[in-house]
Amino acid sequence: MVRRTFAKTWWGRAWIDALENRARLDPNRLPRGRTYARQDRVWGMAVEPGVVTALVQGRRRQPYRVTVRIRPLTDEEWDRVLGAVVARAAHAAALLDGEMDPGIVDDARAAGVDLFPTAGELVPRCSCPDWADPCKHSAAVCYLMADRVDADPFDLLLLRGREREEILADLRALRATGAAPSKSSDRPVRETTMPARDAWRRTIGALPSVPHAPRKPARPAPWPTDPPAGSGLDTAGLTQLASDAVARARLMSTGECDSELALDATADLARRAEAALNTPQWETLVSRSGIRSRELESQALAWRFGRVAGLHAVSEAPWRPDPRTMAEARERLVAAGVATSRLRVDRNALIWGDTRVRLGHDGRWWQFVKRRGRWDLSSCPADDVDDLVDPTDEVGPE
Repeated sequence: MVRRTFAKTWWGRAWIDALENRARLDPNRLPRGRTYARQDRVWGMAVEPGVVTALVQGRRRQPYRVTVRIRPLTDEEWDRVLGAVVARAAHAAALLDGEMDPGIVDDARAAGVDLFPTAGELVPRCSCPDWADPCKHSAAVCYLMADRVDADPFDLLLLRGREREEILADLRALRATGAAPSKSSDRPVRETTMPARDAWRRTIGALPSVPHAPRKPARPAPWPTDPPAGSGLDTAGLTQLASDAVARARLMSTGECDSELALDATADLARRAEAALNTPQWETLVSRSGIRSRELESQALAWRFGRVAGLHAVSEAPWRPDPRTMAEARERLVAAGVATSRLRVDRNALIWGDTRVRLGHDGRWWQFVKRRGRWDLSSCPADDVDDLVDPTDEVGPE
C-alpha cells in the first residue's frame, strides 16, 4: 500500500521542512500526527489571518478542537517583503498570477523576514488532554496545512496576516507609484457612517480573533497598606489570593480549563500544591495541610498531568480489562521499542523497569514512574498506549 505523502509544490515542502526542522516543535508527536492526517481524521479546516482552526476525530465520539496560531508580520515587515517582491519583476508577476516564485522566500529572508514559521512562531493548541506541544491532533492539522499551501500559496501569506486582495492591491500600487499603502497610517480613511437602513440590512461579519494570552501570569502589584488589624487577613495571604486569581484567569483565557472554583478540598489542595512545587511556599503548605511532603508531592504531580482526572487515575483501584485489550497494548509497546523481556502485564497495567502504564475506566492510558518507592504520575493521558513511549529513551535490548 502506497502511503500518502504531503506537499507536491516547493512551498508545500518548505512548510513541512519548517514544521519538522525549524519550528522546534516536540518531535515525539509528529509521526502520530502524520498518521492521523493520512487517516482523514481532520475536517472543518479553516485558515484566517494568523490562525488555522480544525476539528480532529480521536478515539472519543466528540472531536477535538484544534487551533494553530502563527505570528502575523508587522506592517514594517510587510513593507520589506513587498519591496523585495517588487524589486524582481518575475516575483511580482508570479504572485499576481497566483504563483509563488522560490526566490521570493530567499529575498524576503535577505530583507530580514522569514515567511515560513521559525522557532516559537507556530503555537498549536488542542482541547484534548495531551499537553505535548504539539499533540498528535494539532500535528495532523499542521501537516494538512501543507496541502492548503500546495493548493494556494496565498494561504501562507494569509497566515502571516494579509489577505490575497490586500497583497495584490499593494503590489499594483508599488509597481505603479513605487509606494505601497501598507502601513495603517498610509491607508485612506474609510467612511465609518452609513444610513440606518443599510446598517440593519448588512451581513454581520465574523467575530474578531481572541487575543493571545500572555506566556506567563502577571505579578500582582504590591499592596499599598496592610489589612486592618483583626480582619483575619495579612499582606502575604492577599498577595497569594491575587496571584491565584491571575493564574486562573490566564488558564481560562487560553481555554485550558474553567475557573475551577467548584473543586472540592482535596482537588483544590492538589492544585495549590502543584503551583507551590519547588517554591518557598511549599513547606508552609505542607505544614498547614497536615499531609506528608512526599504524599502531597504525588498529588501535585497528579494534578499537573491530569487535573481532576489525574487524581482519579492515581486513586483508582486495579481492575481487569478485556485480555485482548491488554494483549494489543503489549504488542504496541513492543513495536514502539520496549523489550519483551522487561515487559509484564498486571491486571490493567503494563510494567517495565521503573515505568508503568495503566488503563483507566475512561479508556485512556496513564503513565507512572517509580520515584523514592512511590508510583508518581509522570505524563498526560494518551488515547494510544504507544504515545507514552519516548522514542529517544534507551529501553534496552530484546
